[in-house]
Amino acid sequence: MRSMRAFPPVLDVEALRAVAQDVDVRVVDVRWRLGDPLAGKAAYDMGHIPGAVFADLDKDLAAAPGDRGRHPLPSAETFAGAMARLGVGDGTRVVAYDDQGGAIAARLWFLLRYYGHDQASVLDGGIEAWTTAGLALTTDVMAPSASLFHPRPRPELIIGRDGLQSALDGGALLLDARDPERYRGDVEPVDPRAGHIPGADSAPFQENLAAGRFRDAAALRERYDALGASTRPTIVYCGSGVTACHDLLAMVVAGLPQARLYPGSWSEWSRDPAAPVAVGPTAEGDLTRR
Repeated sequence: MRSMRAFPPVLDVEALRAVAQDVDVRVVDVRWRLGDPLAGKAAYDMGHIPGAVFADLDKDLAAAPGDRGRHPLPSAETFAGAMARLGVGDGTRVVAYDDQGGAIAARLWFLLRYYGHDQASVLDGGIEAWTTAGLALTTDVMAPSASLFHPRPRPELIIGRDGLQSALDGGALLLDARDPERYRGDVEPVDPRAGHIPGADSAPFQENLAAGRFRDAAALRERYDALGASTRPTIVYCGSGVTACHDLLAMVVAGLPQARLYPGSWSEWSRDPAAPVAVGPTAEGDLTRR
């Protein structure tokens, strides 16, 4: 076993290949598809990075859907149990990957961080980067020994709906990580109403990427500086608190202070008929509320 060395928040394929066999490293496949809860596990079964274990977004990285949204944060007990089963202990270095530029893997990165575990990274480029590098996949399923994971929640990394308005009134910046079409309210494929939380700025997570890889720290810093994240406390949301974690990760890569996640996100906000909704901007740059 090599001496434990801290991982950066985003890890490239060569760095992962160099440490993948270390006993304190756990690679986690977090592939998932909206509307097809079985797709991720099926993809894992068809081929995954050697040594990787599979984490189910809906079962391992979220509580049951309900009033708090489609993917509420899992309880400390649920998350600790999932990590222990996957062989992630207090001293484990974790590398999460998916096939969507880190959009789902970033959720595991954030949850580990939220529960006090900083030794976590997202594989830059995901499984495609691995295969593009000429590295093989396997169908062998690893059965790791159970580990002890002690959650230490950091409530300062999240904000609930009840505190959101007061934070905005106090000058916080609110970023929406969804596609621009959903932000504007042109379409809404999942949630009860279309649009966005009034006062939010559009910050699609895809703009953190270039050709499926994270932009470098300077480019990400320029992006979030332009949005105002370097001068204001920042909160990020998305559809259900998953892809917003990609923006949170990108801001860490950019060297910015840790922003907060609104876990309920649009799936919680939009289900309340009394909650205000903004749509637009229109071609003239106007916003309307309803």
